[in-house]
Amino acid sequence: MTPPLKTPRVGILAPSGPPLDEARLAAGFRSLRELGLEVVAPRDAYPTHGFLAGTDDARAKEFNTLAARDDLDLLLCVRGGYGTLRILDRIDYQTASEKPKILIGYSDITALQLALHCHAGWKGLSGAMLAVEWPDPDPRWLEPYWQLLSGASSVGLAPVDDSRPVPLVRGEASGMLVGGNLTTIARLVGTPYLPGLDGCILFLEDVGETPYRLDGLLAQLRLSGVLAGLAGVVLGQFTDSTPPADRPSFSVGEVMEHYFGGASYPVAKNWNYGHFALKTPMPIGIRATLSVTSEGAT
Repeated sequence: MTPPLKTPRVGILAPSGPPLDEARLAAGFRSLRELGLEVVAPRDAYPTHGFLAGTDDARAKEFNTLAARDDLDLLLCVRGGYGTLRILDRIDYQTASEKPKILIGYSDITALQLALHCHAGWKGLSGAMLAVEWPDPDPRWLEPYWQLLSGASSVGLAPVDDSRPVPLVRGEASGMLVGGNLTTIARLVGTPYLPGLDGCILFLEDVGETPYRLDGLLAQLRLSGVLAGLAGVVLGQFTDSTPPADRPSFSVGEVMEHYFGGASYPVAKNWNYGHFALKTPMPIGIRATLSVTSEGAT
């Protein structure tokens, strides 16, 4: 069945790293086409250029070409990795602001999503990417994914697995939902590409960062004033974060407690969101309400 989208067409881009498995890339394309979607890809291939999916010029041109089209509403990234920071100053934000679209991806794609939200008013969806999750689409994340992309007026972001959010600070708040990968957001501090976050509900996740590195990233956000004016925080999963066995360390949970345990706004942790296949898609740039009670969070 064709997803309930205004335009059953999706632009494909690789603004960060190259696909790691050509077979999975092909399977991702196949999954989209089996749903009745037409895919539009400016490039025939994504050559490996160091850790990038092509030169900075090629990746920026690919984005700007798709952003300028009138027949696209959705842009789907091949994968994350690293690289969007290198092209933020090559994006045609004026054209992007005149032809708003939704950019789909997560991890390193966070930088491009937040820059576009800041300078072009774009919305984003932090969720499944073409060569990562789309080769094996799961109905549990597909349902809220399509609900959000089709413009449903109210979507509950409940966990799509059997997990339950854990309350850290109780309360209720409404605000713009903004977030993504913690490392990437910290790298935007001091640049013109980080949106103002006062009054926002910030969601965060990361992968491969040990507790002391997570502490450093959160310290940077705190010292820059980012954490002070928030309306709420949603902490996703911080996977592959085990410290070396021969080194003293705080746990990830203790680090989060240090930075958010005394917050003046509601905070939930253990959200079903992060670097793993079965995760709740999280929208960027829409208003949401976060309610944290002793029983959990919604």
